[in-house]
Amino acid sequence: MKICVTAGASGLDAPMDPRFGRCPFFVVVDLDSMSENSIPNSNVMTTSGAGIQAAQEIAKQGVSALITGNIGPNAMQTLSAAKIDVYQHQGGGSVKDVVEKFQRGELTKIAGPSVPGHAGMNQGMGQGMGQGMGQGMGQGRGRGAGRGSGAGRGGGQGTESGSGVGGGRGQGTERGGQGQ
Repeated sequence: MKICVTAGASGLDAPMDPRFGRCPFFVVVDLDSMSENSIPNSNVMTTSGAGIQAAQEIAKQGVSALITGNIGPNAMQTLSAAKIDVYQHQGGGSVKDVVEKFQRGELTKIAGPSVPGHAGMNQGMGQGMGQGMGQGMGQGRGRGAGRGSGAGRGGGQGTESGSGVGGGRGQGTERGGQGQ
Protein backbone atom coordinates (compact mmCIF):
# COMPACT_ATOMS: atom_id res chain seq x y z
CA MET A 1 0.00 0.00 0.00
CA LYS A 2 1.27 3.49 -0.89
CA ILE A 3 0.35 6.59 1.10
CA CYS A 4 1.20 10.26 0.66
CA VAL A 5 2.17 12.76 3.37
CA THR A 6 2.29 16.51 2.80
CA ALA A 7 5.75 17.74 3.77
CA GLY A 8 7.94 20.81 4.11
CA ALA A 9 10.95 19.10 2.47
CA SER A 10 11.87 15.79 0.85
CA GLY A 11 12.48 12.50 2.64
CA LEU A 12 11.15 10.57 5.63
CA ASP A 13 12.83 12.93 8.10
CA ALA A 14 11.16 16.01 6.58
CA PRO A 15 8.66 17.89 8.73
CA MET A 16 5.02 17.29 7.90
CA ASP A 17 3.36 20.37 6.37
CA PRO A 18 -0.31 20.91 7.36
CA ARG A 19 -1.22 22.45 3.98
CA PHE A 20 -2.31 20.27 1.09
CA GLY A 21 -2.43 22.27 -2.14
CA ARG A 22 0.47 24.55 -1.22
CA CYS A 23 2.83 22.25 0.68
CA PRO A 24 6.37 22.21 -0.78
CA PHE A 25 6.57 18.39 -1.17
CA PHE A 26 4.48 15.24 -1.33
CA VAL A 27 6.29 12.28 0.19
CA VAL A 28 4.90 9.01 -1.19
CA VAL A 29 5.72 6.06 1.08
CA ASP A 30 5.39 2.38 0.21
CA LEU A 31 4.34 0.82 3.53
CA ASP A 32 5.60 -2.65 2.57
CA SER A 33 9.20 -1.57 1.92
CA MET A 34 9.21 1.84 3.69
CA SER A 35 10.77 3.30 0.55
CA GLU A 36 9.84 6.86 -0.31
CA ASN A 37 9.54 9.06 -3.36
CA SER A 38 9.52 12.82 -2.72
CA ILE A 39 7.71 14.88 -5.32
CA PRO A 40 8.09 18.68 -5.43
CA ASN A 41 4.67 20.37 -5.50
CA SER A 42 4.54 22.42 -8.69
CA ASN A 43 1.32 24.09 -7.50
CA VAL A 44 2.77 26.07 -4.58
CA MET A 45 2.59 29.41 -6.41
CA THR A 46 -0.48 28.67 -8.54
CA THR A 47 -3.00 31.51 -8.31
CA SER A 48 -6.04 29.22 -8.27
CA GLY A 49 -6.88 25.53 -8.38
CA ALA A 50 -3.81 24.43 -6.38
CA GLY A 51 -5.80 21.86 -4.38
CA ILE A 52 -7.41 20.26 -7.43
CA GLN A 53 -4.11 20.09 -9.33
CA ALA A 54 -2.33 18.68 -6.27
CA ALA A 55 -5.06 16.04 -5.86
CA GLN A 56 -4.66 15.03 -9.52
CA GLU A 57 -0.88 14.68 -9.02
CA ILE A 58 -1.42 12.50 -5.94
CA ALA A 59 -3.88 10.30 -7.87
CA LYS A 60 -1.24 9.77 -10.61
CA GLN A 61 1.09 8.32 -7.96
CA GLY A 62 -1.29 5.44 -7.23
CA VAL A 63 -1.65 6.15 -3.53
CA SER A 64 -4.49 4.74 -1.42
CA ALA A 65 -4.40 7.39 1.32
CA LEU A 66 -3.32 10.98 1.92
CA ILE A 67 -2.23 12.38 5.27
CA THR A 68 -2.42 16.15 5.64
CA GLY A 69 -3.40 18.80 8.17
CA ASN A 70 -6.06 20.67 6.19
CA ILE A 71 -7.85 20.16 2.92
CA GLY A 72 -10.38 22.25 1.03
CA PRO A 73 -13.65 21.20 -0.62
CA ASN A 74 -12.45 21.04 -4.25
CA ALA A 75 -9.36 18.98 -3.42
CA MET A 76 -11.45 16.69 -1.19
CA GLN A 77 -13.95 16.11 -3.99
CA THR A 78 -11.16 15.30 -6.46
CA LEU A 79 -9.52 12.84 -4.03
CA SER A 80 -12.87 11.19 -3.25
CA ALA A 81 -13.52 10.70 -6.97
CA ALA A 82 -10.08 9.03 -7.24
CA LYS A 83 -10.98 6.78 -4.26
CA ILE A 84 -8.16 8.13 -2.09
CA ASP A 85 -8.86 8.17 1.66
CA VAL A 86 -7.89 11.34 3.52
CA TYR A 87 -6.51 11.29 7.06
CA GLN A 88 -6.04 14.41 9.15
CA HIS A 89 -3.04 15.01 11.38
CA GLN A 90 -2.58 18.35 13.14
CA GLY A 91 0.25 17.53 15.53
CA GLY A 92 3.36 18.11 13.42
CA GLY A 93 6.31 15.73 13.51
CA SER A 94 8.32 14.15 10.73
CA VAL A 95 6.89 12.24 7.79
CA LYS A 96 8.20 9.02 9.37
CA ASP A 97 6.44 9.84 12.69
CA VAL A 98 3.15 10.45 10.88
CA VAL A 99 3.46 7.23 8.84
CA GLU A 100 4.02 5.27 12.06
CA LYS A 101 0.91 6.85 13.62
CA PHE A 102 -1.04 5.87 10.49
CA GLN A 103 0.19 2.28 10.77
CA ARG A 104 -0.89 2.14 14.43
CA GLY A 105 -4.38 3.44 13.50
CA GLU A 106 -3.97 6.70 15.43
CA LEU A 107 -5.05 9.10 12.67
CA THR A 108 -8.58 10.29 11.97
CA LYS A 109 -10.08 9.57 8.54
CA ILE A 110 -12.15 12.51 7.34
CA ALA A 111 -15.03 12.44 4.89
CA GLY A 112 -15.28 16.16 4.17
CA PRO A 113 -13.12 19.27 3.85
CA SER A 114 -11.46 20.61 6.99
CA VAL A 115 -11.24 24.21 5.74
CA PRO A 116 -13.30 26.38 3.36
CA GLY A 117 -12.20 26.90 -0.22
CA HIS A 118 -9.20 29.18 -0.82
CA ALA A 119 -8.18 28.96 2.85
CA GLY A 120 -4.45 28.94 2.13
CA MET A 121 -4.42 32.03 -0.07
CA ASN A 122 -4.91 34.90 2.40
CA GLN A 123 -1.46 35.20 3.82
CA GLY A 124 -0.85 38.87 3.13
CA MET A 125 1.37 41.00 5.25
CA GLY A 126 1.15 44.76 5.56
CA GLN A 127 3.66 47.30 6.64
CA GLY A 128 3.06 50.95 7.37
CA MET A 129 5.38 53.87 7.87
CA GLY A 130 4.69 57.24 9.39
CA GLN A 131 6.63 60.42 9.37
CA GLY A 132 6.04 63.25 11.79
CA MET A 133 6.28 66.97 11.32
CA GLY A 134 5.62 69.72 13.78
CA GLN A 135 6.75 72.97 15.30
CA GLY A 136 7.99 73.97 18.69
CA MET A 137 8.20 77.29 20.43
CA GLY A 138 11.42 78.38 22.06
CA GLN A 139 11.41 79.64 25.58
CA GLY A 140 13.93 82.06 26.86
CA ARG A 141 14.52 85.65 27.65
CA GLY A 142 14.79 88.10 24.88
CA ARG A 143 14.80 86.80 21.41
CA GLY A 144 14.60 83.04 21.00
CA ALA A 145 13.83 80.70 18.20
CA GLY A 146 12.21 77.33 18.56
CA ARG A 147 12.43 74.28 16.40
CA GLY A 148 10.89 70.87 16.77
CA SER A 149 9.03 68.03 15.26
CA GLY A 150 5.71 66.59 16.34
CA ALA A 151 3.70 63.42 15.90
CA GLY A 152 2.77 61.76 12.62
CA ARG A 153 0.77 58.77 11.45
CA GLY A 154 1.07 56.58 8.39
CA GLY A 155 -0.60 53.63 6.76
CA GLY A 156 0.41 50.92 4.35
CA GLN A 157 -1.31 48.27 2.27
CA GLY A 158 0.11 44.76 2.26
CA THR A 159 0.23 42.08 -0.40
CA GLU A 160 -2.69 39.69 -0.91
CA SER A 161 -5.44 40.59 1.52
CA GLY A 162 -3.31 41.63 4.48
CA SER A 163 -3.06 45.21 5.50
CA GLY A 164 -1.07 47.13 8.03
CA VAL A 165 -1.01 50.50 9.66
CA GLY A 166 2.05 52.03 11.20
CA GLY A 167 2.52 55.07 13.34
CA GLY A 168 5.50 57.36 13.46
CA ARG A 169 6.25 59.78 16.25
CA GLY A 170 8.68 62.63 16.03
CA GLN A 171 10.47 64.05 19.04
CA GLY A 172 10.14 67.77 19.54
CA THR A 173 13.22 69.67 20.53
CA GLU A 174 13.14 73.25 21.58
CA ARG A 175 15.91 75.73 21.78
CA GLY A 176 15.62 79.21 23.06
CA GLY A 177 18.04 82.05 22.88
CA GLN A 178 19.12 84.03 25.88
CA GLY A 179 18.19 87.68 25.90
CA GLN A 180 19.60 90.58 27.91
